[in-house]
Amino acid sequence: MARKRSNGEGTLRQRPNGLWELTIMDGFQSNGKRKYKSFYAKTQKAVKQKAQEYLSAKNNGIQVDVDYPFEEWADLWFESHKDNIRPTTQDNYRYTLRILKSVFLHKKIRDIKPFDVEQMLKSLQMEGRSISCLAQCRGMMYQIMHKAEANDLIRKNPVRFAEKMRYHEPIKRKDAFTTEEVSILMERLPEDRIGLSIRLMLGTGMRTQELLALEPRHIAPDGSTICIEQAINMIKGTAVVGQPKSRDSYRTIPVPQSLRWCAVTLRDTYKKYIWEVGKKDSPCNPSYFRNEFKKALEAIPEVRMLTPHSCRHTYVSQMQALGVDLSTIQSIVGHADVSMTKHYLHVQDAVQQAAIDRFSKAFPTGHTDPEDPNENTNRIINFPNVV
Repeated sequence: MARKRSNGEGTLRQRPNGLWELTIMDGFQSNGKRKYKSFYAKTQKAVKQKAQEYLSAKNNGIQVDVDYPFEEWADLWFESHKDNIRPTTQDNYRYTLRILKSVFLHKKIRDIKPFDVEQMLKSLQMEGRSISCLAQCRGMMYQIMHKAEANDLIRKNPVRFAEKMRYHEPIKRKDAFTTEEVSILMERLPEDRIGLSIRLMLGTGMRTQELLALEPRHIAPDGSTICIEQAINMIKGTAVVGQPKSRDSYRTIPVPQSLRWCAVTLRDTYKKYIWEVGKKDSPCNPSYFRNEFKKALEAIPEVRMLTPHSCRHTYVSQMQALGVDLSTIQSIVGHADVSMTKHYLHVQDAVQQAAIDRFSKAFPTGHTDPEDPNENTNRIINFPNVV
């Protein structure tokens, strides 16, 4: 039996087939008669949710009775969703959205079938698109069509019924410097800004974006710790200081005793950023840093030419080899794996200090009396101004 609800909430009943039906008044017809709209779902909660989303869409200006072309609906979805994601992620979303729109463009969303989704993914694979690109396209397509389904523009989300593709791509091995290479780098890197920075990346596991966003205030006066509270984000090709990669990336990194002179020397600058290049009070572009990194490694032919991010992989692998437990390493590098967060909580400062002391003993830099704080603070290196 149908149950009438409060004013404006419509009529709710369970149909003979078990589905719940919620009927609401939806304005008036051209002849002045009332217009009704019905929603169906397996539970009362689900059918009420459908009605609420429908009314919310109307209030936000979405024309629920329009047969939207994919291009137009995708733009509406992105505009309503973009405020929930970071600016750097927005650029990635726009790129994926352009791919989807190039495939479906003017096709009506009601005409898109599971077969169309499967063919889209296969064609992108034949074009040589990466696995991650295909996964992003399928994921975004699902979100776009899910919103259309929730707003009663389509009956079913076609992505849900599209067969998932099986990808065959070899797993890429993470590159890291060997123990011998780390020892060579510690001894032979120049004692300038790039040399000191590479040493610190190898000895702390910092990301490049975190290093380039460092200000002198983030480094302890004695170089014992580095506070990570911001990072470089690339927005339309411009380096902008923003939030670190994840919540777990906010951390204070203990610096090995043998590398504290590097941190102290980098800290000794009147500029806003440790790696300020060119424009005043502006962070360094990661591409410039990568070029400097490459030049420094080219001068040491005994070491392979890897990327700056390889320093992070190197830190993790070397600390594991030195017997440091994984939860301690993850707490230091700020790993964003949520499943490991509970392990981070019980890691004490003393355990971290013992761990980084092992690094100092394993990779001395050859610097004269590194334990003398007076000598460390007196090491001043003037970096040339780069325009």
